[in-house]
This record gives sequence, C-alpha cells and structure tokens, in this order.
Amino acid sequence: MTAAGVLFVAFAFAAGRLLRPVVPTREKFLTYECGVDPVGEGWAHTQVRYYVYAFLYVIFAVDSIFLFPWATVFAAPGYGATTLVEMFVFLGFLAIGLLYAWKKGVLEWT
Repeated sequence: MTAAGVLFVAFAFAAGRLLRPVVPTREKFLTYECGVDPVGEGWAHTQVRYYVYAFLYVIFAVDSIFLFPWATVFAAPGYGATTLVEMFVFLGFLAIGLLYAWKKGVLEWT
C-alpha cells in the first residue's frame, strides 16, 4: 500500500513536470516590487530571529507537560514535601537557562 502511494505521488509530480508550460522570459526572473522598477540586487540577506522565540516556546511548552503530573502527585499523601523540592529544582534549572539566554542577549529583538 505504501509503494502504491509513493508511485502515485511520483506519477503526479512527473505528470505535472511534463504537462506544465515552460516559457522562460526575462520578466519572470525580475523581482516583483509592486509595479516599481527593481533597484539593486533582488536577493537580500535578512536575519530572522523568530526561531529563538519558537525554540523557547517549545522548551517551556514541553516542560509545562512535566508540571501536570507533579500537580497530581503533590496532592497525594506522603509525597508533598519531596515533590515540592524536586519541582523547585526543576524550575530552577529552567530559570537558570532562561537567565543565561537573557544574559547572552539572545532575547533581544535587534
């Protein structure tokens, strides 16, 4: 079944490649700038820093998953103080990592 799916996708890509019109023109290679004539090089290097915030979000979202079982065990008799200390150690490691990133300037937008 997987082979049939792979063959179907390969056939679809091959058919698209064979059937599409190929008419290269000079205008197609120009950068589109809303009707204004392009100035300078069409490709510009920009630094996108969203990945840092996305990475931090994933880290803290995954770490918050560990907080839910802790909340259920914390209410159980006999485990309160032990789990409280363990969770503060865990949150301390997260805080140290966040402070390190802040100190290194990773969280600065510009």
